[in-house]
Amino acid sequence: MAKISFKPGNMLYPLPAVMVSAADREGRTNIITVAWAGTICTNPPMVSISVRPSRYSHHMILETGEFVINLTTRALVRATDYCGVRSGRDVDKWKEAKLTPVQSEIVKAPCIAESPVNIECRVVRTEQLGSHDMFIAEVAAVHVDDRYMDGKGRFHLEKARPIVYSHGEYYDLGEQLGRFGYSVQKKP
Repeated sequence: MAKISFKPGNMLYPLPAVMVSAADREGRTNIITVAWAGTICTNPPMVSISVRPSRYSHHMILETGEFVINLTTRALVRATDYCGVRSGRDVDKWKEAKLTPVQSEIVKAPCIAESPVNIECRVVRTEQLGSHDMFIAEVAAVHVDDRYMDGKGRFHLEKARPIVYSHGEYYDLGEQLGRFGYSVQKKP
C-alpha cells in the first residue's frame, strides 16, 4: 500500500455532528451545527466545542458562557444540516427545522426536545485558536430520552440511530463491531 503526502489539515474523521443551542442575555436563541465537539475530561465531566467567531451563536456563548450540546440522529439529519448552513441572523431555525425548544434545568440556553441526549454546559475557558474559538465547558446536567432506557437503567443511544459527519457528508452509525475490552476477554 502506497501513501502519498497530503496537505496539512483536519483529517480526523468521522466526527460527531451535534446541534448546539445557545441563548443571549436578552433571551434570543439559536441552534448551530458543530462537528468539532468532543469529550475532554471525565472528572469533572468536561466537553469542548469549536466555533468560528463569525457565527451568530458565537457571541451568545461568549456573553453568557452557556450552551447545550444536543446529540443528533438519523431522524434529525435534515435539521442538523439545515442548522449548519443557515444563519440564525436570517431565519428562525427552531421554526424552519421543526425543532422544539425545551427549558433547560440549569443553563438558560434551551434543549432540543427531539434530541435523545441534551448536555447542558457552562464555559470555564475560551481558547482563541485561529479560525475557531474553542469553548471548554463543564457539564452541568445531562438529559436522556427515556425511550432508550432499559429495565436495568442502561441507556441505549444506538437505538436512536446516531449520526456522524465525515468530510462533508453525514453517516448513520452502522453495526456494532465489538465493545470495550472484547479483544482481551477470555473465550467462554
